[in-house]
Amino acid sequence: MNHFKRSVAGQVLLLVSSLACAQNSLDNPDWVEEKEPPAPAFSVTKVLPLEMPNFVTVKVGIDPNTIYVGNDGIVRYVAVMTNSTGTSNAVYEGIRCLTGEVKTYARAGSSGTWSPVANPVWRDLLDNMGSQHPRMFARQAACYARVVVSKPDIIKALQTGTKPANQKNDNPV
Repeated sequence: MNHFKRSVAGQVLLLVSSLACAQNSLDNPDWVEEKEPPAPAFSVTKVLPLEMPNFVTVKVGIDPNTIYVGNDGIVRYVAVMTNSTGTSNAVYEGIRCLTGEVKTYARAGSSGTWSPVANPVWRDLLDNMGSQHPRMFARQAACYARVVVSKPDIIKALQTGTKPANQKNDNPV
């Protein structure tokens, strides 16, 4: 009888752990990225600034009119980088808060004309990329504990310099 109880207990434990894993959306085999909207028009003068590390020499801001929170859990936006001479470039990107990843869909030079990225791929926000702005945007406004924040909350966080409600400073994203 003791062997029977251990066998049942083991099966119950296996079932419970299987159900827990099934609820983890990181393992969701049905997740599909929505087709990204076309790169939106953007303003270089109406951006909300990001707080960047001291070593970053360009000013980086997010155009609030370009922020789009999709049903797929991706925050899409345009980041505008302006150097000391006043020349601006922009990138149209998406952040998947749940996985801590970023994808660049298009780039625009000083002319403002978009050039789509040929094969956009998801990259880890913590990778040593040429630019820190996706990680800073995620930490300062777009993500709360790897959960997408609403567009109004993102804009409020950028305007006030305060993180979305209840966000802790130790958020790795």
